[in-house]
Amino acid sequence: MAVSRHKDAVAPVRTRGPVSIWFGRHGSTAAASFRKLVRQPFSTLMIVGVIAITLAIPSVLHLMVKNALAISGGWDDALDFSVFLEDDVSLEEAGSVRDLILQRADVASVTLVGRDEALAEFREQSGFGAALDQLDGNPLPHTLVVRPGALNTPETIGLLREELTNLPETAAVQVDTDWVQRFHAILAIVDQSIGIGAALLGLAILVIIGNTIRLDVENRRDEIEVVKLIGASDGFVRRPFLWSGLLYGFLGGVLAVLLVHLGVFLLDEPVTRLAGLYRGNVELLRLSLEESALVIGGGAALGLVGSWFAASRRMRAIEPG
Repeated sequence: MAVSRHKDAVAPVRTRGPVSIWFGRHGSTAAASFRKLVRQPFSTLMIVGVIAITLAIPSVLHLMVKNALAISGGWDDALDFSVFLEDDVSLEEAGSVRDLILQRADVASVTLVGRDEALAEFREQSGFGAALDQLDGNPLPHTLVVRPGALNTPETIGLLREELTNLPETAAVQVDTDWVQRFHAILAIVDQSIGIGAALLGLAILVIIGNTIRLDVENRRDEIEVVKLIGASDGFVRRPFLWSGLLYGFLGGVLAVLLVHLGVFLLDEPVTRLAGLYRGNVELLRLSLEESALVIGGGAALGLVGSWFAASRRMRAIEPG
């Protein structure tokens, strides 16, 4: 027997699952919180602006260190040894010394600069061509430019310098690594200081958002008492304040990233022009996608944490009379 469905039969009601209900409630609360911020544009812009500036300060300092490290990466030549040979060493003997040094495992490369080549280069770059013509001979020695291997440590580099100095053909060894090492040490200190400053500024954002949410809770005290009186839980009452804090932090992070990119854009042309005067090519680095996401996500997380602490504390103090 065939089974037929009556036309007046009621279709079964499909209930939503707990995950869908959870997302639906938070979605509606987020939309309501965003509309509330839009209805108060001046106060919202002030709070978001303060958060953006607070987040932009460590971001700019980090970007300065990042660009300084990128520029100093081109200073590898400053780590080379200049080995000046004795005046009586011939070009052939200098070539033999070069081949001997190249056999070392702690040496990456050795370049021989003959005295005639060095004099021509000095004449071209110094502008003292007329004065050099008055000399009886070439006062410059043959020079070996030694580049240490990448796996060297400060101790092995010091040992390499000592052994090069002790070669019988060597007159002097010059190396200018100290100032480069000091520069990198300074950058490391600055980078650590930025981390400490970012942590302190993060605490400042927590205070700013916490105070804002606290005032918002006090302004809605009567509404909260009524909602609690009809049985609403603290979590339900706290939800819109959490979304407000998260939105404050998120919008502040977005504005901070935009401010940093705007600053780099404004500085790009003057820095390029300055580098051109020194016959260099410098391109300012910008915040990467990961760094931008970290700033925005960090702002949102700080907003959520600050609002949670402020709202939770006030929720315990507000009970229907």
